Amino acid sequence: MGNREDLLMGARKAVLERGLAKVTARDIANAAGVSLAAIGYHFGSKDHLVMQALTEGVGTELGDEIDAAIKDGGQGQSLWDALGPTWNGLFDVIQRNHDNLLLSVENGIQISRDPEMQVYMAEATERAYHDMTQAVRDAHPDLTADQARAVAKLLFALFQGMAMQWMIAPAADLLDGDDLKTAIRAITGE
Repeated sequence: MGNREDLLMGARKAVLERGLAKVTARDIANAAGVSLAAIGYHFGSKDHLVMQALTEGVGTELGDEIDAAIKDGGQGQSLWDALGPTWNGLFDVIQRNHDNLLLSVENGIQISRDPEMQVYMAEATERAYHDMTQAVRDAHPDLTADQARAVAKLLFALFQGMAMQWMIAPAADLLDGDDLKTAIRAITGE
């Protein structure tokens, strides 16, 4: 691995250990086993390094699991029949990824204060939509591209909201696949 990759991994490790508010560039450089100057060389600043490390690392890990949940929940079933199992699979992803979600929330707060980082995050969100749309199309090839993208965007928004709810109130009665189908039936008047 090169310094850049070491820094990305070191940043994630240091933020998990110390929290985003307390982590220093030196903490990250030490965790990565590289010089402090390497942060500036590869990323320009500690904040940009942290944002990229958390967005790329967490996004990739969660993205792979989300795509698998969509494909596993939907194979061989209509979208409607797959909705409950797919959502339950996505909720399982949330429950398995406490640390990644914690990093994502802390990163999101940092990003909300920086317009330049928001541009980067909009691009990352578009990549997430693209990947999830492909997973939806793989599981449900009968959907049009627009339908698959809309389903992907809905699942992404629900996932984000559920992740936050689970992080702050894990003992609450949270939305499961049956609840989601009941709500959609009510909304559509079925």
